[in-house]
Amino acid sequence: MNIGLYFGTFNPIHVGHLIIANHMVENSDLDEVWMVVTPHNPFKKKATLLDNYQRYEMVYQAAEEYPKIKPTDIEFQLPQPSYTINTLVHIQEKYPKYQFSLIMGEDNLQNLHKWKNYEEIVNNHNIYVYPRVYEQKKEVSFANGRVHKIDAPIVEISSTHIRKSIKSGKNVKPLLPPKVWEYVERMNFYKK
Repeated sequence: MNIGLYFGTFNPIHVGHLIIANHMVENSDLDEVWMVVTPHNPFKKKATLLDNYQRYEMVYQAAEEYPKIKPTDIEFQLPQPSYTINTLVHIQEKYPKYQFSLIMGEDNLQNLHKWKNYEEIVNNHNIYVYPRVYEQKKEVSFANGRVHKIDAPIVEISSTHIRKSIKSGKNVKPLLPPKVWEYVERMNFYKK
């Protein structure tokens, strides 16, 4: 099986994440997309994150209706902060018969060279890239042919915008999967 790993804090997961994950699994050679809930991204402030399991619960609820999209908390047991290379080594050992690929936005591809052991990632894993609206510094390519740009919808929804909107009392219901919206409302997340 070819599994696409879609990493994120998912704070909260929104319809844009699902659009991308579903598009990737339906329009590439990926068999499934695993939504990897990241406990702490080294490039983000930890103070703004909800509890790991609350974010995992939102991803679980969002993915319930999509049989090819699965939540995973695999990074919760790994040393923090989470580095993609460590997760890839761990997950490959745990599931040796699966092939793992990365899913990332075009903007993240620009910064891949800053990632820990990025050469090992690029040499051993395919990378499926979805388009983003951003200021492109230069065309990034790797000679090994492992980077695959997928013609996917450009989704300009951000978790940051959703959190700010909730805090200021705006209705974000259309931006969240229905069960996630209900959970966020019930738990009073992001209102303070």
